Amino acid sequence: MSNVQMIHPMDELKKRLESILEVIPSNSKIYYIDYPVHSNCGDLLIMKGTETFFKDHRIHVTHRYSVYDFDYQIEIPRDQIIVLHGGGNFGDLYEAHQKLRENIVQHYPNHKIVILPQTIFYKDQSALQRTAAIFNQHPDLHIYVRDEVSFQIASHNFTNCEVALIPDMAHQLWPIELKRSPRKEKLNFFRTDIEQISQQSSISTEQQGDYLDWPTLYNRYEKKLIYYISKGLKKRASRAISQFLWMKYSDYLVNKAIRCFADYRMIHSSRLHGHILSCLMAKPNVLIDNSYGKNSGYYSIWTHEVNTANMDTSSKASSPPAPKYMETTATV
Repeated sequence: MSNVQMIHPMDELKKRLESILEVIPSNSKIYYIDYPVHSNCGDLLIMKGTETFFKDHRIHVTHRYSVYDFDYQIEIPRDQIIVLHGGGNFGDLYEAHQKLRENIVQHYPNHKIVILPQTIFYKDQSALQRTAAIFNQHPDLHIYVRDEVSFQIASHNFTNCEVALIPDMAHQLWPIELKRSPRKEKLNFFRTDIEQISQQSSISTEQQGDYLDWPTLYNRYEKKLIYYISKGLKKRASRAISQFLWMKYSDYLVNKAIRCFADYRMIHSSRLHGHILSCLMAKPNVLIDNSYGKNSGYYSIWTHEVNTANMDTSSKASSPPAPKYMETTATV
């Protein structure tokens, strides 16, 4: 009888993140930039996974900046690596974050810059060409992406950059232990923003259970406190205390999402991080696609082997096919 133990797919996904250490070695000193300050808990899960990765691998964060308080007059020492937050805001849907990303690449040509795993999407090809013109001028820019279509876009356009394919940073949080038994049957965790698909409304009418999204998970008082913290980050006198409060308060916000998901036996989600959080909790879940195929692209390469996860194939958005050379050229 074989004594070989099967590796859990979520352990494997977490292990793949260690390839980042080839670019950001243990004991590196870094500036961590564009961490999220809002009520989208998907981004907060990425941030907590990123901070856990830094701690687990003894990567020293010298300074942290959000989109609210980064100042281009900051002199960053040459021995510091600039690390930009990952997620799904690379492209022309979320202008503030993309503008920050491009401006940093332009302002710091003598630093190693690392963009943590992103999904890339552009509606406007000329916007992509503008980004490429900026990025290809930088001599030491490393871009991680989290799906094959993004890898294709980055490889074909950012030809002077190092591009690699790895999972989302939230996987560093695996496993999230459940401290309560589910009391309800199903949570429909559906997008209510620009990335929802047209089929979502018909899917919604067929589903039993409760309905939530990141904006409705938190009440108006919780969101008002986020607003005041973001305002405090913009003021030099209150920046340090606002950042301290945010790191503590964001723990509360993430834990509220975990407690919410723990209440349900099954999650039906069109939010990628509703799906990823369910996988981190070993919670049965079905993933619905978003408007441009981000969710199905992620599932097809990373989470399709997780036995608690399934894809609602009727919802798949139309997206360009992944190139066949991906498996041999991607660094994973």
